[in-house]
Amino acid sequence: PPLAAIPPLPAGEGRGEGGSGTKPMGWRGAFGWGALAVASFHLAFLYPALAFLIAFYLLAVFRLSEVATPRRAMWAGVTVGLLCFGPQLGFFYTIFGFSAVALWAVLAFWLGMYVMTQHLVRAHFGVKAAMWLAPVLWLGFEFFRSELYFLRFTWLSAGYAFAEGPNLAVIYWPGVYGVGFLLMASVVWPLLPRNRAYEAAQGFFVGMLALYCIGPSAAPHVERADAKPLRIAAVQIEHKHDLEVLEALKLLRVKHPEAEVLALSELAFDGIVTPRIRKWCAQEKVYLVAGGKDPVSADGKVFYNSVFVVGPHGNVLHKQAKTIPIQLMADGLPAPEQTLWDSPWGKLGFCICYDKSFTSVTDKLVRLGAQALIVPTADEIEWGAYEHRLHARIAPVRAAEHHLPVLRVASSGISQFIERDGRVTATAPYPGDLALLSGTLRLGETGRIPPDRLLGRLCAWLSWLLLAWLAFTAFRRRKQPPPAASKS
Repeated sequence: PPLAAIPPLPAGEGRGEGGSGTKPMGWRGAFGWGALAVASFHLAFLYPALAFLIAFYLLAVFRLSEVATPRRAMWAGVTVGLLCFGPQLGFFYTIFGFSAVALWAVLAFWLGMYVMTQHLVRAHFGVKAAMWLAPVLWLGFEFFRSELYFLRFTWLSAGYAFAEGPNLAVIYWPGVYGVGFLLMASVVWPLLPRNRAYEAAQGFFVGMLALYCIGPSAAPHVERADAKPLRIAAVQIEHKHDLEVLEALKLLRVKHPEAEVLALSELAFDGIVTPRIRKWCAQEKVYLVAGGKDPVSADGKVFYNSVFVVGPHGNVLHKQAKTIPIQLMADGLPAPEQTLWDSPWGKLGFCICYDKSFTSVTDKLVRLGAQALIVPTADEIEWGAYEHRLHARIAPVRAAEHHLPVLRVASSGISQFIERDGRVTATAPYPGDLALLSGTLRLGETGRIPPDRLLGRLCAWLSWLLLAWLAFTAFRRRKQPPPAASKS
């Protein structure tokens, strides 16, 4: 592999700014590694066949920590982050206007925090310690910015680079953040000097990789005796009057009479499912899953962004509000609780659009015993094709992580039927107004929670504690008076 040709870095020779025993990186080296990071990141996300280049991105941001000062490390990381995230998230400008610049900067800030902390570890403990801790720091800051604070955003985490490729069940066995941890370890740890500790760690790492590869096959899917295949048909529809929705449902019923459940996207209705639609469901003896607004205030301005399940008698059997509304948008109140629909086919979990981006939401559904997930989504047409493509990466990853079948119904694409191994078996395109989609959810055993959830929280705590200790140590050094000059 090309990474094997990269020479090992020298071992550390003590502590302090110069204790690493290596010359700080100049502006030319920083420019070169920064350019490699940006190019590798974009190529990995744009072209599925080049997803492996995300490893070079991780190696490059690690090497940026070799600049001379913490401030330069911070700015190097922020600059690379802006050049990576800004173009990928260009649709933010369509949604938020000039505020998009601040959101790009927030994402870039966390990459800068990683590079700066990696620099401080290198300066204080030496090169070898920096290499050993690189996967921990990477996972810590990536998990924190993706899952643990208010402006969390997960889409461009390193692990998502492989979401459009094959063998997702194998790749995502440790979880999407676990993929980033293993990638960082695989590009940095081979550069360590060879000794007994290294050989022991190498054996452990190879053993973990073996478990990683055989994990999915060691636990094959077993169909439950009481589970039934659920046949669903869906239609993509955006900003329509309920009469237009009714006509679309009638067409869907004609095209797919075998479907036992019909599905619509998030916010298919501007309120609850209308009486006209519920009456039609009773006439057709069919179930309907549809997004709408569950009002809290009399004027409807305070509401829950919810998904409703209408039964074959026209009554609402189940509803679930959005757990994590989109920040900075009028997206309703957060759900007071998460519950499953105990359907005739098995236990179904609902997460609405943005919800599925967060492992805390889908993990809770798995713990409750979900056997499949249905994800109504409202990606606007005007947000553009690339936004839809980036968002469509997440559902296959969740299916592969949790070993659960998933149906994602989007308002304007890209809708997906996904098997529990992450394979997409049916799609509806963008832009796809009134596009139809049908398939089967094969409910079986409940899902699993991958190991990166616990590891990510542990690494986040360790990263912040280490950064706080390093900052406190630097503060104490500055407060110490300079040594008195000796008298001759």
